Amino acid sequence: MATSSNAGGAIKESVYAWEGKDKSGKTVRGELRAGGEAVVNVTLRRQGIMVTKVKKKTYRAGQKITDKDITLFTRQLATMMKAGVPLLQSFDIVGKGHANPSVAKMIMDLRADIETGTSLNQAFRKFPLYFDPLFCNLVGAGEQAGILEDLLTRLAIYKEKTLAMKAKIKSALTYPVSILGVAFVVTAVIMIWVVPAFKEVFKSFGADLPAPTLFVMAVSEYFVKYWWLIFGSLFGAIYFFFQAWRRSPKVQRAMDVIMLKLPIFGDVIRKATVARWTRTLSTMFAAGVPLVESLDSVGGASGNIIYLEATKRIQNEVSTGTSLTVAMQNADVFPTMVTQMVAIGEESGALDSMLGKVADFYEEEVDEAVASLSSLMEPIIMVILGTIIGGLVVAMYLPIFKLGSVV
Repeated sequence: MATSSNAGGAIKESVYAWEGKDKSGKTVRGELRAGGEAVVNVTLRRQGIMVTKVKKKTYRAGQKITDKDITLFTRQLATMMKAGVPLLQSFDIVGKGHANPSVAKMIMDLRADIETGTSLNQAFRKFPLYFDPLFCNLVGAGEQAGILEDLLTRLAIYKEKTLAMKAKIKSALTYPVSILGVAFVVTAVIMIWVVPAFKEVFKSFGADLPAPTLFVMAVSEYFVKYWWLIFGSLFGAIYFFFQAWRRSPKVQRAMDVIMLKLPIFGDVIRKATVARWTRTLSTMFAAGVPLVESLDSVGGASGNIIYLEATKRIQNEVSTGTSLTVAMQNADVFPTMVTQMVAIGEESGALDSMLGKVADFYEEEVDEAVASLSSLMEPIIMVILGTIIGGLVVAMYLPIFKLGSVV
């Protein structure tokens, strides 16, 4: 990759589209990442190209690059390489046809690096936010062994299964949270606007109001007077909680422990974590990555600090000669079925296959658990909503019923 530097440090590089004529007089075009137009001209002149036009490429602002974008890119790249399309041409096709300009820019930056001699593995490592060590290690192993297209296919399958697993867990957790959020908003609307209207009507009754009605009216007065404090505190607490969850290792560890111990969702989260752990190790081991090195990426891919810490302990034991089965049993975070399947895999020399079967089993378990949760949560949520909203309505109509009985 061409670079330029001065006393102040490295000059920022950009992608330039160029046009020129080769030694035979044929018009050629291409793109090159460089520190300026002068660098582009010098680089192409050395290649025997007479440059006629150089233009810096600009990219319109795009959406954020998501896991789904990276998964789709991996699948497209694997498919094209399987079909025999040259690597640079594959990047051209995928990059220019992508709907998200941010992804297109990243792909063309990768292409420019590869065109100047950088390995695919090293090019991916320049974007650690989107390509984790597991991804880069597998690509590097594929390049060294000459089976890059096979490992890209494995990576695509792995990322697709992981993405599907995350989506199912997210949907299972999002549904009740969103319903409860709507319930809070509806309750706040009733407290701030509806209850005060009833209060004005009740002033003319000239009789004692029932205790539930007095309680609801007192809460309503607090809502009307301090609504800004209630909403501000609630949204502020949620914001700072998620910030602390994202930035503080202590909060992350505490939340991961709590998530695994939740009465309904904990079992689903544990199964999903075990599925990701075994799927990752199966993919790495099948790619020929040594077991101790594979465990470097497995813990982080599990998505849970408890399993990350357990993986580090397993890695230390395995590096000193302990079998994977014994090390997993000592970690005490894996179900007996998992350790038994791993033991069979080690004895038969088919560890990657056994780990893949364990991952398949737990992924199916998560599918069934999520389906069961959806049917289970609906009546529970209906009971909660009916209790809250129905309780408010009954409390406000009690005085009217009392007045009717007196009349």
